[in-house]
Amino acid sequence: MIGSLFYLTASRPDIFFSVVLCARFQADPKLSHLTVVKRILRYLKGTTDLCFWYPKGSNFNLVGYADADYTGFLVDKKSTSGMAHFLGSCLVSWATKKQNSVALSTAEAEYIATASCFAQLLWIKQQLVDFGVEVD
Repeated sequence: MIGSLFYLTASRPDIFFSVVLCARFQADPKLSHLTVVKRILRYLKGTTDLCFWYPKGSNFNLVGYADADYTGFLVDKKSTSGMAHFLGSCLVSWATKKQNSVALSTAEAEYIATASCFAQLLWIKQQLVDFGVEVD
């Protein structure tokens, strides 16, 4: 079930965080984890009309958003970073990741998430420049 949900995350970033969280417990799943997976499936069934939309002729402003959940994972006290990158009004990249180190404050967790988001933005910009696209 988790593998099927991972497949869907390519087109449904709204379920990515929940699926990754469930995947952390694949080695020793409990009944509560099955309940969460079923809840995700019910959510998908009720939101079949959600999709990506990439309009023709949109601008090329590259924008990134980042956020962090300070000590969000209570097992090891590591924060979770989330980011989304838009080219104009089109989502081109997104990610959620458990941070490598334990942040000592909310500001530190946000700084780590922002630095990761900015690094990804620079990489995307370089790829666009290599293809001859002028980016703002």
